[in-house]
Amino acid sequence: MAKKFPTHPKHPERICWGCDKYCAATDMACGNGSERTAHPIEWFGDDWLDWQREAPDAAS
Repeated sequence: MAKKFPTHPKHPERICWGCDKYCAATDMACGNGSERTAHPIEWFGDDWLDWQREAPDAAS
């Protein structure tokens, strides 16, 4: 992943976020070619950075 990954891009649906190339959704150069990778904000909403997995309870 890129060092400066945008946390709240204006139009995430226009870009493929699958690699560091950030190609236009209609012109992917990585060779994948199947479909674009969505930005986390599209999946989890504006607060996607605040999400975290809950730690399991420690067994005593």
